[in-house]
Formats: sequence, C-alpha cells, structure tokens
Amino acid sequence: MNEFDQAVKDLIDSKLSDIESHLDSDVIFFYGVISPGIIKNFRDFIETLKSDAVRRDVLTIFLNTPGGSVETVEKLVDIIRHHYNKLHFIVPDAAMSAGTIFCMAGDKIFMDYSSSLGPIDPQVWNGKQWVPALGYLDKVAELIKRPMMEF
Repeated sequence: MNEFDQAVKDLIDSKLSDIESHLDSDVIFFYGVISPGIIKNFRDFIETLKSDAVRRDVLTIFLNTPGGSVETVEKLVDIIRHHYNKLHFIVPDAAMSAGTIFCMAGDKIFMDYSSSLGPIDPQVWNGKQWVPALGYLDKVAELIKRPMMEF
C-alpha cells in the first residue's frame, strides 16, 4: 500500500474509532444494492467484528441503498440479531425499498431533514425480468371489471 492510501486508511480508521466511542456502538457502513450475494461476506464480517477485543451490545449501520432483496434483508437482520441486542441506523442520504424495510428492523433510525426512506415496491419475476407486483394487481382489477366475452 502506498503512503497516500495508508494515510487515508489511517484517517478513516481514526474517525471510525471516534464515531464508535461517541455512539458506544460498533459501526459499519453499507453502500449499494442489497442482494443475496452479500450474505456470506456480511456474516463473516459481523463475526470478525464481534471477535474484536471491544465487546459492544449495539450495532450502528450507516445505510445508503437504492434497495434490493427483502429476503436478503431478513437474513442480514437474523445475522445481526444473533450477535447484537440493539440495532441503530443512520441514513445520511436514502434507504429505499428493501433499505426501508432494513431500517424498520432497527431499534432507532437517525435521519436529517434531507434524508429519505423510500417506497416499498414489491417485485415479482415474470420469467424474463423483475416487474412491480402492484402492476399485476392493477391488471387483475382491470380484468375483473371487464364484461365476459361470449364464445
């Protein structure tokens, strides 16, 4: 690692340590889509975090996500709740869709006036792509209202 990269890493580690001390919490940052492929790495990361010398009862997650898989959120919460008694979220920007559900699994959510929790938009697989489930419900309602065709 070059000197610049090391300096940035050292500064980030120092600031993270300050945040953890201030919140009396383990702190992690999650940025990106919540997808099934992250479950194993997330579990391994949380287990490594809990093996550190400082034992904390609270996990705080800085969360910024466009959403993703609700099933994955459920698994992440199971992993967290296995290791921590309390879960807090800090949403500096946005936690949309599955990110909103993730936050709702927490004990506290911290946001500022410009932060957003997004709409929860369930998706179903139509054989080719993910499409909004509400679109299917709207189509069913439309079909129910149509008069029956005679043959």
